[in-house]
Formats: sequence, structure tokens, C-alpha cells
Amino acid sequence: MKNVCDILLDIGAVSLSPDKPYTWASGIKSPIYCDNRLILSYPEERKVIEEGLAKLIEEAYPEAEAVLGTATAGIPHASYASWILDLPSGFIRGKAKDHGKNKRIEGAFKEGEKVVVVEDLFSTGGSSIDAAKACEEEGLDVVGIVSIFSYDLSVAEENFKASGFSHRSLATFPELSEVAVERGELSEEEKTRLDLWRRDPYDESWLK
Repeated sequence: MKNVCDILLDIGAVSLSPDKPYTWASGIKSPIYCDNRLILSYPEERKVIEEGLAKLIEEAYPEAEAVLGTATAGIPHASYASWILDLPSGFIRGKAKDHGKNKRIEGAFKEGEKVVVVEDLFSTGGSSIDAAKACEEEGLDVVGIVSIFSYDLSVAEENFKASGFSHRSLATFPELSEVAVERGELSEEEKTRLDLWRRDPYDESWLK
């Protein structure tokens, strides 16, 4: 969605730096950095994004009976979207608690309940798939996984396909790069290089 891309660029939630790439924890050199936690500090922009997420869930997964956020970045967005949709909400811990009831899924849910998992960002898709599998282990039926933004990496598409989980995003890297070119924040040559990175982030031939 173009308006979501504009918002992410306007508030600095997404930063583009093709000539001075960021380094991820995995060691991957990246021309883009995404921090969707910033969305929470901008009420007007936040409203547009949360309503967009709710609409995405409603249209793509109308059978959803609950919305669960991934810890920690997905939790507030799942809460907002579920409030708009008038659905139950909860969240998925990165790992089960080591005390009390040792729960990983927080919230009151019934076995077989159809749920949507909310992430703030898709990179390789690994953490999202892990969270969805944790839901299934608790007897929930994961009908889809949604995010605000996706790098749209080829490896993520391969991972989602292998997992069998349906996924959707409000905005993707290819859409955002088009908007950045329109805004004069990215040249066509830089856009071409960034697309090479997206297709294979482990291949650093896109670097100058």
C-alpha cells in the first residue's frame, strides 16, 4: 500500500542506505533498516496502519476468531487490530516461561480456534513460522500470518512455502522502493541494486 510506504518513510521507520549498508545480527549487509516500533509514537500514522492491518485480516482471513501478536514487536499491533475487529487477542512468547505454568501462548483460547498471527516485519520468515508452529502445538488453527512490512526476500518466500502458512503484508520492499524513487529518495540505479540484494541478500555483488 502506497500510503503505508509513505508513512514508513516519513516517520523514519524504514531507512534506505545503499552506499552505507547496515549490518544485521546475522552478518548480512543490508541497504535497508526497518524499525516499526516507531509507529507507536505517531498517533495519526498509527491509526492508518492499524486500520490497514485490521482490513487486511478481515479481507484475507475472514474466518479468524482471534489475533495473536509475536513478542514483543507484534503485540501492540495485534492488540490494536483485534480491538478494531472486536476479536480476542493474546501473544506468543519467544520461548515458554521457565516458571509458573510454563506457557508460551498467552490468552484464553479454545482448541481448534482459528487465529491470525501478527508480526511487525517479515525478514527471512523464520521467527514468524516458529510462532505459528507454537500456536499449532497448543491446538490452535493458524489461518494466516500478517505483517506491517516485508523485505520480500526470496528466502522468506521459500520458507513460507515450505511451512504451508499463508502470509500477507501491508507493504513490501518492492512497493516501498518504487515510492522512494517517486519521492526522489532513491535513484533508478540504486533501486536496481537493491532489488539484486532482495533476490539474494547473501550475495554482496550489489555493493559498490
